Amino acid sequence: MGKIQDMRATYNDTLIELAAEDERIVILEADLMNASGTVPFKEKYPERAFDMGVAEANMAGTAAGLSSVGKIPFAASFTPFASRKAYDQFFISANYAHLNVKLVGTDPGITATYNGGTHMSFEDGGLMRNIPKLTVFEPCDNISLRKLVRKAAEHQGCTYMRLHRKGGQELYRGDAEFELGKGMVLRDGDDITLVATGFVMVPEAIKAAEELEKEGISAAVIDMHTVKPIDRKLIAEYARKTGAFVTCENHQVVNFLGSAVAEVLAEDHPALLGRIGIQDEFGQVGTLDYLKQDYGLTAADIAAKAREVLKKKNK
Repeated sequence: MGKIQDMRATYNDTLIELAAEDERIVILEADLMNASGTVPFKEKYPERAFDMGVAEANMAGTAAGLSSVGKIPFAASFTPFASRKAYDQFFISANYAHLNVKLVGTDPGITATYNGGTHMSFEDGGLMRNIPKLTVFEPCDNISLRKLVRKAAEHQGCTYMRLHRKGGQELYRGDAEFELGKGMVLRDGDDITLVATGFVMVPEAIKAAEELEKEGISAAVIDMHTVKPIDRKLIAEYARKTGAFVTCENHQVVNFLGSAVAEVLAEDHPALLGRIGIQDEFGQVGTLDYLKQDYGLTAADIAAKAREVLKKKNK
């Protein structure tokens, strides 16, 4: 088996495929086509690729304008710039106007690695989750990325995707089917449910479940790729089945996956909950492995939190 291509290459390939099928597909970049991997798209469709320079707010506004005349724009930048710098323009010009802009934040959370704290956004998902009607999702591998980008293009309305750039992995079979707003059960279990999202945390949740299995603990693993709208039915189903959860996110524990799951448990079916994620911290420079360790995002951290929650459950 050959090396799996970077996630950004899969993103570009999927956009090229979509553009061949639908002339409405266009891309916008904020001086980061090389970083986002979309140079081949520009070479294939130069009249449908727009480099907006280092002007993310203008990019969001231009994307809204293109949408207003029937185009389907995918606009990308590093996560802190796609979210914090372009937030008001994306909120008002695209979402409030009920348009069809597909905004992409690359290098979410600790995957910014050597770009450091200025580029390490732990709050983008929470910001986007506050925008009414916006769909917010994060693929965990190349297969889910390809399928979910297609679903985003088909979806009528704005979306925000957190996209890991460098490196790739395949956790799913090629024939897996995805729907925005529907979680995927990667592993069933009866004692506790690990709910994870994204490239970093879904594999760690799987490893944690394997570690727990050696201790006789049966842990389900759910890939909650879409955090908004979250799959309330699936969460309630596993709340009834296991009565205990650990959420796993490469994001502040406030207002993203952990908060979304907590809201469902509080409103639909109570269950115990522990949260793995960034604990009110800023970003820093480091390797991905170092940052996972330092922020407590490893399989060992997830397993330890699961044991802690199960102690409460079994009292």
